[in-house]
Amino acid sequence: MKQLIGEIYQTEGLSFSFFLFYDGLKSEQLQGFKQGGEAGLSLTPSSRFLQAELELNVLLSRLSFTEPVRYIYNPLEYAWETHRCYVERYCQSGQSILFLGMNPGPFGMAQTGVTFGEVRSVVDWLKITGEVGHPPNEHPKRQIRGLACTQSEVSGARFWGFFKKLCGEPEKFFKHCFVHNLCPLIFMSASGKNLTPPELPVGEREKLLALCDITLCKVVEALGVSMVIGVGRVAEQRARRALTAAGVSVRVESIMHPSPRNPKANKGWEGEARTRLTELGVISLLSMSNNRMKAHKENE
Repeated sequence: MKQLIGEIYQTEGLSFSFFLFYDGLKSEQLQGFKQGGEAGLSLTPSSRFLQAELELNVLLSRLSFTEPVRYIYNPLEYAWETHRCYVERYCQSGQSILFLGMNPGPFGMAQTGVTFGEVRSVVDWLKITGEVGHPPNEHPKRQIRGLACTQSEVSGARFWGFFKKLCGEPEKFFKHCFVHNLCPLIFMSASGKNLTPPELPVGEREKLLALCDITLCKVVEALGVSMVIGVGRVAEQRARRALTAAGVSVRVESIMHPSPRNPKANKGWEGEARTRLTELGVISLLSMSNNRMKAHKENE
């Protein structure tokens, strides 16, 4: 059902306004939003982040896709509750590094609303809670089970497992870092095969990524990060292109993608990631944070 958005909504100081018809905006997405308020630099990073994503949702709802795309899931709609829990809990002032994925995996963010969101990592380590609904058109072989999904996403298990081993507690990681996907949509063929953005028809892909590029720039400015680390070369290249074109001054680097489709990742992704993140100064930053927290606890 189409809903006209023509008011200003607010949560935690978050405000946004549109006069557009948007297919799929659910009532739970606006839960807690109140009319009024002022948008701007006074908003918290998490509020500005969510504002940028809701604005992107409106624009993405107007796009259409042809073959080979048959199914499109947007976790920022049906998994908004868990996604919002993740952002409001972990998106905060002082973070200097943004890890950037490309788009959701079928057993990760598609199920949980969290980037690289392998279910056990999301529930047991990140402690994310909330209800997950269903996309309007669901492939019978790619059904959404939410936080009850028993299928593990290898990429997410490797990614969050590495930082759990390194940091111990999620707060130590998120003191300096946040994790985000460039594109929130997941695409599937008639058979249920996952289609990444590079596999989409060129014209449709560019329209999609142009909107995502704009949102990335908003997100980087909202967080005030100094480095964007693409998880995989595709995310790095797209981020570099978008941020350079927009004149956003931020360092852009990359680490190897932990996907099981990557033979090098299967031979030892953790070692590769640790070496690269040491070169980028991330390991020392997180280690310094860990040591300070340990010292603080010892002095309590």
